[in-house]
Amino acid sequence: MAESNSHPPQQPPAAASPPPPASESQVPGPRASRLHQVFGQALARTLRANSYSNFASCFPTPARHVPASLESVWRQLNAKLEECANAEFEEIVAEREAVKHLNELDRLVNEARARKEGNEDKDGGREPGNAPHTLGAEELYQAHLTPYLQEAQSTLNNKLAATHAQNTELAQTVQAQRLEIEKLLAHVESVIADVEGAATAAAQFSKDNNIRQDAIQMDEEANSRQSV
Repeated sequence: MAESNSHPPQQPPAAASPPPPASESQVPGPRASRLHQVFGQALARTLRANSYSNFASCFPTPARHVPASLESVWRQLNAKLEECANAEFEEIVAEREAVKHLNELDRLVNEARARKEGNEDKDGGREPGNAPHTLGAEELYQAHLTPYLQEAQSTLNNKLAATHAQNTELAQTVQAQRLEIEKLLAHVESVIADVEGAATAAAQFSKDNNIRQDAIQMDEEANSRQSV
């Protein structure tokens, strides 16, 4: 009698659960995608610059005797360079949370654009302004510098207004002091005139008194002659 198989039938392995979907902040948006695209283009230009002809010109002897081996080394070198550059780039992007911040910038720009369009609809549809990428260097320079110049002009205007107010107050003080000095001079001149008048009157009185004394003396002399 054959032995019965006591082992239960094996269950098929459970299917691996799919990885959790990436959060919205980690999915590259327009700017994050453009960042990866620009890096990829720059790396491709760098690798193209390290062509086999340029690489072989640095090693003329191996290029002449073992060109296949040298080409293999060149391919491995470029592959390693590309791998290391991509790894370092991804590490920097992850460390700086570049995708998250660029996605946040995209969100803010979209909200600002939607708010601007909503305001334009409320205002009856104003003509849209020039896009920043269509402006020249001088216009961009002025656009960035204008707020600082306006702030500096506002500060300067406030200082000029304060200085003007101080000058006006000082001019009023000087004018009041000038009027006071003129009053004092007029009073002094009046006192001088009174003193001069008193001196003149005193001199006239002294002169009249001397004439009277002479008349009395002459009268006394005449009387004395008559008595003799």
